[in-house]
Amino acid sequence: MKQTAVEWQFEQFFNSFEKFNNREYTFNDYLKRNLEIREQAKEMEKEQIIESYKAGVWDLGCRSADSEEYYNRTFKQQEQ
Repeated sequence: MKQTAVEWQFEQFFNSFEKFNNREYTFNDYLKRNLEIREQAKEMEKEQIIESYKAGVWDLGCRSADSEEYYNRTFKQQEQ
């Protein structure tokens, strides 16, 4: 079973904190890594939404290009 973006992000944040707590990361490294994790998780979530949309509309005969349009229309404006 695939890991959701939220599950992955939580795991990565936990690992990042562990490294900071064990003094493997400076505070700046910790903050930088957490920003990277956040951006990666957002991209993963986008891909998961698009793939779910494709799977859900396959039987309806929609084009797969519609999934990107769906994502942008539904979620993209919220990010700005």
